[in-house]
Amino acid sequence: MSVLVYTESWDGSFRKSTFEAASYASETAKLLGTEVVAISLGEVSNDELTKLGNYGVSKVVSCCAIEKGDSQAATNAIAKTANDSSVLIFSNTNTAKMIAPRLSAKLKAGIVSNVITLSETASPLKVNRQAFSSKAIELATVNTATAILAIAPNSFKLIETGVNCTIEEDSSNEKGAITIEGKETASGKISISEAEIVVSAGRGLKGPENWGMIEELAELLGAATACSKPVSDIGWRPHGEHVGQTGKAVAADLYFAIGISGAIQHLAGINSSKVIVAINTDPEAPFFKAADYGIVGDAFEVVPKLIEEIKQLRA
Repeated sequence: MSVLVYTESWDGSFRKSTFEAASYASETAKLLGTEVVAISLGEVSNDELTKLGNYGVSKVVSCCAIEKGDSQAATNAIAKTANDSSVLIFSNTNTAKMIAPRLSAKLKAGIVSNVITLSETASPLKVNRQAFSSKAIELATVNTATAILAIAPNSFKLIETGVNCTIEEDSSNEKGAITIEGKETASGKISISEAEIVVSAGRGLKGPENWGMIEELAELLGAATACSKPVSDIGWRPHGEHVGQTGKAVAADLYFAIGISGAIQHLAGINSSKVIVAINTDPEAPFFKAADYGIVGDAFEVVPKLIEEIKQLRA
């Protein structure tokens, strides 16, 4: 028996969410008195794979031939590796959302998404999850022999344990019925869904030519840039930056909302953030009711002053 963790890679590298999932799997394995096995799909170097040992993974099964996006082939590969696993751990990414439900049906396993806590009991597993666009916390109990847990981004800290990690190559090259005809890669330096700081802006910026100060502020803070739905709809910013109920969910430590009124759909996508700062000329903007800090003012005056203050602090 083991705990299996799906370690998703991007261009051959692991991101923070993968190490969060591995850390969660390691703590779950301690509860169950077992070890952690990871499965990696696609081309990932051995040096990158061995990093998983820092977070409690004792063995990695590497399936290089399976293309990311082929959820049917990925499901079959994970199911084969999961033969003796009682718990399967995913990070709650878009890719995991394609694979985990298929795997649940194939293995007849109970599945819980948006998990934010460890289980305190080994049998049955009981975890808290975010529900209703993060407006409520639900206690979920998994009574099936195999459990699948998908961890909400930024909900679990990295825990370094430093175990010896062995790598096992799986040469199977099974193809699913899915054909990948094209890929669109987000150009941002930092993933929005994993970012600890997000600087987001809306139609209050009046045009795409004014986004330079948003990008400058984000770069100073080591943050990701984001936008409201209307901004992406009219083509000012790429759709990959759209944050909200119909876009990407954000669970940042610090979220800036600049020139965004605060429609309920936008708030639903960011209300897991720990600290929210709103900047808007309208003192009645709905965002001020959700924000921890609010500045009533023109973004074209406030943001440059904020940038200057940060530069002085850095100096």
